[in-house]
Amino acid sequence: MSSEGSGLPRDTARLRGPNGLRVAISGKSGCGNSTVSRLVAEYLGLRLVNYTFKDLARERGKTFEEISILAETDPQYDHTIDGKQLRLAEEGGCVLGSRLAIWLLRDTALTVYLRASLEVRAARIAKREGTPSEQALRETRARDLRDHDRYARLYGYDVDSFQFASLIVDAEAPSPEELARQIVEQAARLGP
Repeated sequence: MSSEGSGLPRDTARLRGPNGLRVAISGKSGCGNSTVSRLVAEYLGLRLVNYTFKDLARERGKTFEEISILAETDPQYDHTIDGKQLRLAEEGGCVLGSRLAIWLLRDTALTVYLRASLEVRAARIAKREGTPSEQALRETRARDLRDHDRYARLYGYDVDSFQFASLIVDAEAPSPEELARQIVEQAARLGP
């Protein structure tokens, strides 16, 4: 298994409470968070919680770009997203897939960080969005910096410091299905 990290926490009972197992999956843009989270939820038979700026934009009748720009200077957007994710996760067993999932559920979920280089992530984004590679690289680098600074300012989180995660998975080469399998295998170790 191409993973590292601290492994499962000693007290796994808190991860599988009366309402079921919670799995938190984070990683930077282009790591496969959404796809892997969806697959893990399907494989484990859990609800998927993946409420994003795209969902908020749709609800408010704005574009994703408009919400992203507004969020740069107005913390209400991040607080709305993160608060809703927490409320949904508190409803019971789920897979929470978001940039901040492992920080939001740090002590109450199996925490998984998907790690991939800037170059690999930008190439995936370029392919997905149909943008030139150099443009995707510039935009991904800029987004990483903006996200890092915003989350540090809003919550004091250093999103480049994820070593506390139960499982750190190399997301560069494996398929999303293989990444999900690795996470499901780790979750299975928690027992019934």
